[in-house]
Amino acid sequence: MRWRWLAGPGGAGEVVVVFGGWAAGAAPLAHLCGGRDVLFVWDWRDLDADLPPLSGYRRRHLVAWSFGVAAYAHWQEGRALGFDRRVAICGSPAPVDRRLGIPPAVFARTRDRLSQAVLAAFLDRAGVPPIDAPDIAALRAELDAVAARGAAPSCDWDAAVIAAGDHVFPAANLQRVFAQTPTRMVDAPHAPFGLWRDWDEVLR
Repeated sequence: MRWRWLAGPGGAGEVVVVFGGWAAGAAPLAHLCGGRDVLFVWDWRDLDADLPPLSGYRRRHLVAWSFGVAAYAHWQEGRALGFDRRVAICGSPAPVDRRLGIPPAVFARTRDRLSQAVLAAFLDRAGVPPIDAPDIAALRAELDAVAARGAAPSCDWDAAVIAAGDHVFPAANLQRVFAQTPTRMVDAPHAPFGLWRDWDEVLR
């Protein structure tokens, strides 16, 4: 688990902490603006790292995308850090699950066949820019860690975004997961960030 600041830390009164997805990095959301500091967290091979101090912010927002949804819920358990608003985007606390996440057969096929070509096709379907020189072994190890960790503990979400064109987490599965959560259905692929210009649109 690693983190870096995309904006700040500076004099902003609010911070957005983003638990990102697999393989994509911060590129899908790098264009978002809005006067907040932004901390990006990624790499789910382990969940041992602590975040930098955030207590000085007036408001703290959590955005979890894709595998970041389960990673955040696992990471938060037993930690006191709280957020004023938590938004789950195109991900599930049960990341590998026939009815609630990615169907196990689909997950296994991606994991077992992973190569630069397979990764490039995956990112294209997800609506994510291509990446240079991916570390395939590390990405496969991350998939193994996500599967081994299993479903995350219960977590209260203030809002969820589901993409109708998501070819990673089926929309019907996420509708089951977030049946009791205020939900937005958007016409987008797995990475829906191109719909938005600033963080206000993401957090609403």
